[in-house]
Amino acid sequence: MEKSKILIIGVTGSLGYHLAEASLKFCHPTFALVRHSAFSHPIKAQKLHSLSQGGATLLTGSMEDETALAEAVRLVDVVICAVSAQQCLHQKLLIRVIKQLGSVKRFIPSEFGSDPTRAHVSELDDLYNFYAPKVEIRGLVEAEGIPYTVISCNFFMKILLPSLAQPGLDAPPRDKVTVYGNGNTKGFFAGVFMKESDVAAFTISTVDDPRTLNKVLYLRPPENVCSLNELVEMWEIKIGKKLERLHVSEGELLQKIKGTSYPANYELLFIYSAFINGDHTYFDIEPPSGVNGTQLYPHVKYTTISEFLDTLV
Repeated sequence: MEKSKILIIGVTGSLGYHLAEASLKFCHPTFALVRHSAFSHPIKAQKLHSLSQGGATLLTGSMEDETALAEAVRLVDVVICAVSAQQCLHQKLLIRVIKQLGSVKRFIPSEFGSDPTRAHVSELDDLYNFYAPKVEIRGLVEAEGIPYTVISCNFFMKILLPSLAQPGLDAPPRDKVTVYGNGNTKGFFAGVFMKESDVAAFTISTVDDPRTLNKVLYLRPPENVCSLNELVEMWEIKIGKKLERLHVSEGELLQKIKGTSYPANYELLFIYSAFINGDHTYFDIEPPSGVNGTQLYPHVKYTTISEFLDTLV
């Protein structure tokens, strides 16, 4: 079967770059829409050079440039957007262009986190507006009848895991550790962690797969589902030392979140969502709306939490 042509928006970001690499690796004709200013930014320019050398076609334009968007979208079958959460609502013009052209057979919007429709943080989100824009964009895509796949990968490993869910630390603690709530055992109150390059591989696997059309692809490998207590215990085994546990109650955590301005409190918000509310794992992945990525694509290898922690010892 002929590989779909893929346009990726946001390739100079961490996830976007991995998506472009995976698209090239899986032999898809790969296009990237890039702001003109990115070519003069040292780090971004280096990424763009690498992608160009790998065979990607670089197109100049932005999410605010309707003409450039239309020209880029006309060239491809699939559009993947990997802009940051703060830019989520900027996808509205892109959605309008995709709808008007009518030629895109799959759109993957920029969600790439926990499923915002499953998050039980409405009171906090009224204050910080983190999940609501993603819900709005998904609703708009569905209302316009645009064929889509949404990727729900929960936490990227680079968030929370390098500090063992200790906001403010750059490395896992070796003496004391703060446990939020009661730490909970595996089940409803756990976080799911995925490496960005692995998320990219799963994402590209979906683009020509009819089983993922108009569905949410959930990434929830059993080895990567972990409560706070399990995470601490795993780390203790690796360093051969027991840590002193300091407990912060749910009420104290909420107070701390509300007393800190966004985005400085986003890690605390994530901890509350996953480890207190269980937003990553309280529901079963069931058809017709959702599919399990690790079951659909058993050939895709991924980094486990334990393997990631090994790199921090």
